[in-house]
Amino acid sequence: MRKYILMINLFLLGFLCDAQQKEVVPSPAHVAWAEAEIGVIFHFDVVNYVPDYKWQQWGSHPPASIFNPSKLDTDQWIRTAKAAGAKYAVLVAKHCSGFSLWPTKAHDYNISKSPWKDGKGDIVKDFIKSCEKYGVKPGIYASASANGYLHVNNPGKVQPGGPLTQQQYNEVVKTQLSELWSNYGKLFEIWFDGGVLPIKDGGPDIAPLLKKLQADAVVFQGPSDAKNLIRWIGNEEGRAPYPNWSRSEFTTSATGTIVIDGLNGDPNGVIWCPGEADFPMRTGWQGGWFWKETGQKLLSVDQLVDAYYTSVGRNSNMLLGIVVDTSGLVPTEDVDRLAEFGKALTKAISHPIASVKNKAEKEFTLDLKTSQDINQIIFGEMIQKGERIRKYKITAWLDGRWIEIASGESVGHKRIHKLKTIKTTKIRFSVTESVGTPIISSFSVFKI
Repeated sequence: MRKYILMINLFLLGFLCDAQQKEVVPSPAHVAWAEAEIGVIFHFDVVNYVPDYKWQQWGSHPPASIFNPSKLDTDQWIRTAKAAGAKYAVLVAKHCSGFSLWPTKAHDYNISKSPWKDGKGDIVKDFIKSCEKYGVKPGIYASASANGYLHVNNPGKVQPGGPLTQQQYNEVVKTQLSELWSNYGKLFEIWFDGGVLPIKDGGPDIAPLLKKLQADAVVFQGPSDAKNLIRWIGNEEGRAPYPNWSRSEFTTSATGTIVIDGLNGDPNGVIWCPGEADFPMRTGWQGGWFWKETGQKLLSVDQLVDAYYTSVGRNSNMLLGIVVDTSGLVPTEDVDRLAEFGKALTKAISHPIASVKNKAEKEFTLDLKTSQDINQIIFGEMIQKGERIRKYKITAWLDGRWIEIASGESVGHKRIHKLKTIKTTKIRFSVTESVGTPIISSFSVFKI
């Protein structure tokens, strides 16, 4: 009997070890999203026309008639995004006010009740068409957690005295999401700012809708049982924590401004749920997310480039907030700044001195042929196979010996090291801890 018990225990131990070693890998949607690297998010709402509006002052929402952009041009928005290097764009179709930029059937507080295009316009439709025209992948933000018009406060609860019951509001959410996910084609990313009120707490059942209507979209802070989840990185500054693993024990559900635990991810996490670093390119009023004529300041080109290094360069995507003014255009100064950023970033990351691709080895040497100045290294894992690297170091051949110049933990899609300038003929990459055989998709050295 003891022999059989021992055999059973050994079997169970082996099973648990196998489970612990099992690789968690990204979906094809996750891979495409990581490869996109840079996205933008456009905010445009009634608050642009009534800057002192506070959405949590129930019943104080401005009338839909206040919303009337005279020059709205979504082509201009997307051209601006593309000049900055963005591969995808997210439209805030409904923010906390509850005003909806498409003619929703869920309630009257929407674009069809505004004078813009005599109530026959649809900004979501125009946005999607512009994305298609310029080859930018479209995304939609529609907050389920807040709605000033319907007296709904974070995290998606109808407040006492509101015009609807919680169940009625849940149906509004499902109606609006069904419209956005059914009527405008395939979406690249879906944004839930502040997450979704869980079903156990009285919230709407969203996951089946996602599975049915937009199964291939990546989902920011969506319901925990949804596919293709991505998570918040803990701030609105374009600065991911380090280490920053794509694997995680859970997704995040927060207001977007409160730091919570677990934001580094977990190299042994049970789900693939990478981080997205969202931040506005303006500072000041409304956090810089919405346009105001005064009281805001643009980030500099150097600040924007640095944000790329601390987001994409730390295995996160970069989602840059772009404002739209009351005329319906991205302001000229913002357009110019984004074009400058795009050019500066291309210059910084596009011309390596030497590169190597697809190295399935724990150690390899990049021979520069001649003595070269270098001060930047960019590399990444083939994430289709998972995150296999746990620790690494980079050494350079200096004065007849190998000298360590950089080291780290997480790599994922992309890791960037900026260095003091050194002169060397060889760079060696060494994986000191890994799970399985690490596969480096690319490894490049630069002088910038």
